[in-house]
Amino acid sequence: MPRSQESAPIYEALLEFEKKRVVPFDVPGHKRGRGNPELAAFLGARCVAMDVNSMKPLDNLCHPTSVIREAAALAADAFGAAHAFFMVGGTTSAVQAMVLSAVKQGEKIILPRNVHRSVMGALVLCGAIPVYVDPLCDERLGIPLGMRLKDVEKAMEQHPDAKAVLVNNPTYYGVCSDLVSIVRMAHARGMLCLADEAHGTHFYFGEGLPVSAMAAGADMAAVSMHKSGGSLTQSSLLLAGPTMQEGQISRFINLTQTTSASYLLLSSLDISRRNLALRGRETFRQVVKMAEYARGEINTIGGYYAFSRELVNGDSVFDFDLTKLAVNTLDIGLAGIEVYDLLRDDYDIQIEFGDLGNILAYLSVGDRPRDIERLVSALAEIRRRFGGARSGRIRQEYIEPDVAVSPQQAFYSDKQTLPLRDTVGYVCGEFVMCYPPGIPILAPGERITREILDYILYAKEKGCSLTGPEDPDVNHLNVLKGA
Repeated sequence: MPRSQESAPIYEALLEFEKKRVVPFDVPGHKRGRGNPELAAFLGARCVAMDVNSMKPLDNLCHPTSVIREAAALAADAFGAAHAFFMVGGTTSAVQAMVLSAVKQGEKIILPRNVHRSVMGALVLCGAIPVYVDPLCDERLGIPLGMRLKDVEKAMEQHPDAKAVLVNNPTYYGVCSDLVSIVRMAHARGMLCLADEAHGTHFYFGEGLPVSAMAAGADMAAVSMHKSGGSLTQSSLLLAGPTMQEGQISRFINLTQTTSASYLLLSSLDISRRNLALRGRETFRQVVKMAEYARGEINTIGGYYAFSRELVNGDSVFDFDLTKLAVNTLDIGLAGIEVYDLLRDDYDIQIEFGDLGNILAYLSVGDRPRDIERLVSALAEIRRRFGGARSGRIRQEYIEPDVAVSPQQAFYSDKQTLPLRDTVGYVCGEFVMCYPPGIPILAPGERITREILDYILYAKEKGCSLTGPEDPDVNHLNVLKGA
């Protein structure tokens, strides 16, 4: 008999296991914390006692047949999917399994260039060829927007052999493309439609929020439960529609996902799914209310611009995620990353990220109104203490890439290391990105231009956290030999 959304099969199985006081002659080696008392003291005895190995009563993530399978079925039902897969390697692993399931070596996939690095990593793994739809950029905010339908259609017409199209739903900044129309266009041409919903878990449970991928008819979606859904960091879901074969997707998941899945992560997914299914609608109604209040208060400070649905134009900004508290800072004379650092260092407030022009405060299930008040007060004081006239800054966050070779070919090609300032004209052999948000400035196979180099140098100067290159200080880059 199918379980109801009130149940949590993995969690319940762990509670039963706890009662039996099983003597562990298996891994993990800390033996319910006894072998590592400092860890047990730090995390709590019950936490480490629940850090157990796969066994018959608890099922096995690589081939689930009982409680994990039941929990996944409940997740699929809660999210309106035909199939759901529990992922313990973060949404990176979900995105990569999704892409690997859709395209293989030499096949084309249509995608916006402002994708997360996990998508580019998947292309390195499978050898698929990216066909980029370059997003427009909001010149005031300096952020990439969504994909225009006419640009997606043009890409499909020019590359009718493409096997799939991938859509960000939403972007890190809350911008959504017209997903329903893109799904329809893709299916009419025999293409799959994939969605990176790392920042869209709440779309499945909120009111008045953008359409979720499964509701839009997408074939697969990678969902970060740990971001806005309340589960533990590194836990995620991969959702699939009715046309996708469950066994086929499982094969690709098991290529890279661990055989030693954490039951702390699995149970957190199970419990969080139950919480969202039972209380998500009211929870996210409150999250939206807090975000709307914060935007109003921040915009009355002066100089800041907390943007929202006024950006919607029915095309490149088809919809906007009201839970995203993104704030442009340039009119107070400070880069976003500078405000980010001040909030952390001077006010003990840790926000999600700061880029060259914006900050993002991530609001979700655990936020409180008094924390919003503290953030607003800190922003007002930062403007008073450190603000000044808007100065000349790089305006555009998105730079159109010049793709010379495929990501896989570049990744495995012979390389040489050059000083960063001497790399203009060469083809990059590694990733360069500000993290977060993890959108590559350069990906393997893209030619380095003067504009890109200036952007990297400016980001370094402002203190952005640059990641990807082999050189941790990003003073050198690996480039393709002879290219």
